[in-house]
Amino acid sequence: MAESDPYQERIRILRHQKGYSQAKVADILGTSQTMYARYERGANELPIRHLIALSRLYGVSTDWILE
Repeated sequence: MAESDPYQERIRILRHQKGYSQAKVADILGTSQTMYARYERGANELPIRHLIALSRLYGVSTDWILE
């Protein structure tokens, strides 16, 4: 994963590495699959509470996701 990847790409790659579907991650976040897909596409900004939850889920820092 390149250092210049936008966070949308990073969360997509992390999800694929874990073998999770968008629906599974959306369920963990308490949102819909459609909304989560919008986060990965960059159509909606990722809320801070979801950023924190994703960092915990994937074992990475929030700073690293946002780099």
